Amino acid sequence: MDAAQWQGVLTRMPSYLDRDGLANYFPPSDDDRPTGSPTLTAYLLAVTDDAAKEDRRFALPAALRDQMAAGLANFVDGKIERKFWAPRNDLDFEKLAAIEALSRYGLAQARMLGSITVAPDQWPTSAVLDYYAILSRVDGTPNREEKRAQAEQIIRARLTYQGTRLTFSTERDDDLWWLMTGSETNAARTALLFADAPGWKDEMPRLVAGLLALQKNGAWQTTTANLWGELALARFSRLFESTPVTGTTQVRLGDASRSVDWSAAASAASAASATSITKTANTRGMTLPWSTGSLSLTQDGTGKPWATIESLAAIALKAPFAAGYRISKTMTPVDPAVKGVLSRGDIVRVHLDIDAQSDMTWVVVNDPIPAGATILCSRLGRDSAAATEGEQQKGAWPSFVERGFDGYRAYYGYLPKGKLQVEYTMRVNNPGTFGLPPTRVEALYAPSTFGALPNAPVVVKPLAAK
Repeated sequence: MDAAQWQGVLTRMPSYLDRDGLANYFPPSDDDRPTGSPTLTAYLLAVTDDAAKEDRRFALPAALRDQMAAGLANFVDGKIERKFWAPRNDLDFEKLAAIEALSRYGLAQARMLGSITVAPDQWPTSAVLDYYAILSRVDGTPNREEKRAQAEQIIRARLTYQGTRLTFSTERDDDLWWLMTGSETNAARTALLFADAPGWKDEMPRLVAGLLALQKNGAWQTTTANLWGELALARFSRLFESTPVTGTTQVRLGDASRSVDWSAAASAASAASATSITKTANTRGMTLPWSTGSLSLTQDGTGKPWATIESLAAIALKAPFAAGYRISKTMTPVDPAVKGVLSRGDIVRVHLDIDAQSDMTWVVVNDPIPAGATILCSRLGRDSAAATEGEQQKGAWPSFVERGFDGYRAYYGYLPKGKLQVEYTMRVNNPGTFGLPPTRVEALYAPSTFGALPNAPVVVKPLAAK
């Protein structure tokens, strides 16, 4: 966001354009074979338009903009072609991005969509965002409002919140790296596109918090995501954080209360501007004891501070809980000594069905077993390989499995969205009634993404004397 440095880039940009007006990643050495990229050209037109809304110095000069726009229009109309290697057919997605960029300057026409097979349900999220933006700006499309509402609903349906983390249900198919887009850029562009939409007002704080949660070490993973993210946060801050936060916030839960004095922590520099959601130096945390009373937060001063509220309680889980994973479980005795009764020495097949709502790395499945039980296939002396025949593992294969004395744990380096089936076999060795903690599936490095299933007490009867 260095306007002076950007002006220096602009002076060199004409040497990066081919004869058709499309931008290259490097200055072309031979203009006999135009190699300009429609994707890069559309990106430059789009991000400079959004950046110019924050600071006019980032706008493209008219002559340069018109040259690039003319090249994009010719690409959309089929007058010029650019064929580069891609893992999948991406011509429709390139055209959508080009039309979206043209629509920002009033240069797109409804007829341009005629060369595209319109199937937003099947498109990656970046293409749906382009389509929605086009419908918002370009007149003349039949059933325009109906189609725009459909595109908006598709975007809403794909948003998945797991704790404070934001993902898209189509994340695996959204990583179009060769088109410079992915889940992070999609999240930032969603925040940009709907920042001032009335129907998204209540959603925006959660959306932006989820966008920030995608950062690693204070940044997103690509330069394009960092630029889109910076633009999204700047617009959000301008719309929702225009007034600096000063004074005191009172937090009360039942009879307990705490307060935050914002003026005490704010420096003179930060007090002169809005307290942005992106700045964590002035963030406070507090813990209040549980109470049957209501929770209230009262701001006495200017501005509107953000609050993330979390509940922590050591209470028994009475119903399944899903925040990214849904779990169901069955336990089936294999050739029981007494039909319908679990007896000492019986072998039990445990089956877990897990529904993952999004792709995730390093996920653990943790299922407890009754005290004294033995998980078979652990290579112990009294183990039985024959008893474990027929175990089913579907959906993904674990990177490592622990068969402990307290439970079964499987670690997945990568667990894709969709169905996962896990089975293991145990022998119950002690009679009694055993209370078990919940079965839990958790993303190790995103602990707010988890699922839990309460377990009923396991009753093991003594083996009847013969």
